[in-house]
Amino acid sequence: MASGVEPATFLTGFDRMLEEVAATGRRLSRDELESRRELGEQAAEAGLGLRRMVSAHLAAAREAWPASSNGWPSGRSSADCALAAVQQAVDSFAEGYERAQRQAVRQEEAARREFIDDLLLGRSDLGRLAERAERFGLRLARAHAVAVAEGPDTYEEGDAVPRRVARAVTARFDSRRILVTTKEGRLLCVAPGDEEDVLNWFAKQAYAATDGGRVAVGRSHAGPGGVVQSYEEALSTLEMAERLGFDGPVLKAADLLVYPVLARDRQALADLVVSALGPLRGARGGAQPLLETLTAYFDSGCVAAEAARRLSLSVRALTYRLERIRKLTGADAADPAQRYMLQTAAIGARLLNWPAQEL
Repeated sequence: MASGVEPATFLTGFDRMLEEVAATGRRLSRDELESRRELGEQAAEAGLGLRRMVSAHLAAAREAWPASSNGWPSGRSSADCALAAVQQAVDSFAEGYERAQRQAVRQEEAARREFIDDLLLGRSDLGRLAERAERFGLRLARAHAVAVAEGPDTYEEGDAVPRRVARAVTARFDSRRILVTTKEGRLLCVAPGDEEDVLNWFAKQAYAATDGGRVAVGRSHAGPGGVVQSYEEALSTLEMAERLGFDGPVLKAADLLVYPVLARDRQALADLVVSALGPLRGARGGAQPLLETLTAYFDSGCVAAEAARRLSLSVRALTYRLERIRKLTGADAADPAQRYMLQTAAIGARLLNWPAQEL
């Protein structure tokens, strides 16, 4: 025992109470029961196990029990009263012990939540943050990457889904320095940047637990601020996937770097979209059907048959649409020299929610 405190320290007055109860037949008073609860709290705070303390109570009761008729008054009622007092005392002691444990758990949860918020928002002194991270199993001096999963519901730490995912991850990688938690209704996993298998396993478990949710993985970054960078990349990737309609269950920020680059200069991107695709507004039915045609055509590798299948059109109908786009915009999607401009504009339109939103 690290504290060096003996169980007898928390049995103060126990033998005297038993003697009085056996002699008078009275029940333990409210103050006596509360004193047992307080001793239970103190024992928990001192690090003594509950099982050990219950055993100590029973041993003390046995020792106090009279060895001859010269001790406590004889008779069944006296023994019943003594045993009832032991039961009351142990029950109150255990109540206090559990109360202290619940308080310790709440304090630990609050400290963990505060650390996670500071870690992901980057609002704490980095040196102090690195020191606190050790307590939760992270070494922020090394590089880390963050995976974020979102599903149809919002999740809080302690809910069934986060618990299931955390158990699956820690059971497989129990010796690694990993943090599985929640933030703003999403699941997330912080892992060393060179252990991609951890984040892949988290993504697989989160996808299954959220009934087909989407997972984004940020790039690996070094230092205490690296976790924030990776987390923000993962969030941006989820947002971008929603705008662009990506179907993949797992998206990696490293594979989608072109999209943040395009979105960085919003005004330039808006000018490109309006200039290249603005004439599509003049089509019957507006620009949206033709924009969807361009998106399907580019996403299918410019294979007309595949694009037609995705749009539930005949190849002839798709070809007609592409020709209509060429006439309206003056750019041919099948021409390598003009394809890049149209494709970039089509991506920009999705990023900027055009034509639903005016630019």
